[in-house]
Amino acid sequence: MTEPVSKYRHISFTAHYTGYVWYRMGISHPNFATPEGQIYAQLIDPAECLAEFFWGSSIRSTLKQRHEMLDARLEALIAEHPHVQILEIACGLSPRGWLFRKKYPDIQFVELDLPDMAQMKREALATLQPDAQVIGADLFSDKVGAVFRSFDVKQPLVIISEGLINYFALDQLRYLLQRLVKYTREFPALYYLSDVYPMPLQPHFRMLAWQASWILKTMAHSDFDFHFNTPQEVAAFFHSCGFGKVDLLQPSLLQQDLSDYPATTVQHHQGDLVWVIAAQR
Repeated sequence: MTEPVSKYRHISFTAHYTGYVWYRMGISHPNFATPEGQIYAQLIDPAECLAEFFWGSSIRSTLKQRHEMLDARLEALIAEHPHVQILEIACGLSPRGWLFRKKYPDIQFVELDLPDMAQMKREALATLQPDAQVIGADLFSDKVGAVFRSFDVKQPLVIISEGLINYFALDQLRYLLQRLVKYTREFPALYYLSDVYPMPLQPHFRMLAWQASWILKTMAHSDFDFHFNTPQEVAAFFHSCGFGKVDLLQPSLLQQDLSDYPATTVQHHQGDLVWVIAAQR
């Protein structure tokens, strides 16, 4: 019997754009840059240039910002727990797994995405890291439970996602996070790292945000939305999903060393377009 497919199976097209932007920024490998990504980037470039000229920020600038912040926090967790294991869900064409496996060859780093995207990722890694673990599975299917059985339950686990959670309706996001907590109850610790786009404070960005959300809902067949207005709302939501500690990183409050950050959950929205969530079960 064919397993039902998720309504979110179309989201992967955005991986082409982000993969190409990271490559163009010099933080990725040509294997992760696709012709489709180049086309998307060329189409969006004029709007991106205008946004950066008038407002000093754009989609591509937040892509770089969130990527660097997540990497820095992951580096800090590895320094704290040298035997930590890592699972990147919805990995797309991110270079993170490739780079961290090169830098930390003794750490198990598993990547997971929808089957078609996972196959594309395996092909991109074929000449770079042919033994890399890239699993194809729907996050909302029961097959995901088997992924966690490949890890050592005696060691902490980090789950990381990027450019994912805004695509889900809140009830679906809650369901997903509760499943991740359930699957990892036997592990001594679970850390979840993710980015999130809050509702912008600035009126011009708020208008653009609504327009962008409509486009992404249509093109990705998703429930893309800006669910959170304050850091407190993010923390409360993650607490309700089973996470005991929730820190929220706002770029404007970070020190130069991104791994050394203040706990900013109780702070007000500082106006940043993207935040990073560091939650611990």
